[in-house]
Amino acid sequence: LAPVSSGAELIADGCIHIYGALRGRAIAGATGNPNARIFCKRLEADLVAIAGVYMVADQIPKQLLGKSVQVKLGEDGNINIELLE
Repeated sequence: LAPVSSGAELIADGCIHIYGALRGRAIAGATGNPNARIFCKRLEADLVAIAGVYMVADQIPKQLLGKSVQVKLGEDGNINIELLE
């Protein structure tokens, strides 16, 4: 619910909602739920993961940094990050 500092880690079986900046790690669907999602107001994450599939900071598209986004698994099984409006 609050900003997540660099070095912090959130782990949930389901979805994660962050109504602030995500600077640490967010791991949703930790028990294998491929429908879990991560929502955040400002993406600056070290790592995002859904059901064991992860993306590290260097892999996050630069145009999405600092934006409100939804992170989910795509049909191809890879992490997809979409802008929220």
